Amino acid sequence: MRKSTPLALTVLFAALVLMFVAKTAMAQQQSPEEQAAWKLEQSYWEYVKSVDLEQYRNLWHPSFVGWPSSSPEPVRKDHITDWITASTDKGLRLKSFTLERAASQATENVVVTHYWLTFLWADKEGHGEPQTIKVTHTWIRTPKGWQIIGGMAAPATKPAGR
Repeated sequence: MRKSTPLALTVLFAALVLMFVAKTAMAQQQSPEEQAAWKLEQSYWEYVKSVDLEQYRNLWHPSFVGWPSSSPEPVRKDHITDWITASTDKGLRLKSFTLERAASQATENVVVTHYWLTFLWADKEGHGEPQTIKVTHTWIRTPKGWQIIGGMAAPATKPAGR
């Protein structure tokens, strides 16, 4: 087995530091609109976890249309909680989730977010299998605040190293 040279270790350390700095800088370069959307994305999943369907519904614009991973076709606002109640009716609860940002973009009164979500729906004994999906939401600023006007989710695997 070859020994690592001090130069190789220094280069590796520098690369890791640069990756951390780049990721941190990217987060700091987000507009206030993007920061607001990301905060709402976190709230979205907290509402699902607590089964707070009223607060969850408030996140959605009346003209919403989107394609959730749980549906074979696009749905409108009147069906946005169907996937939650389908799980809770089976005795399942969202036990945990991790949201990993992929990208976002603010343009005028619209913010688009893209992220991976790893979550675990568990039964009363705490059993369940974690899953990862990729999610896209389009948020629009309204007199009521930011609301989701479009979105899509699909099963996904995260790329290596993420």
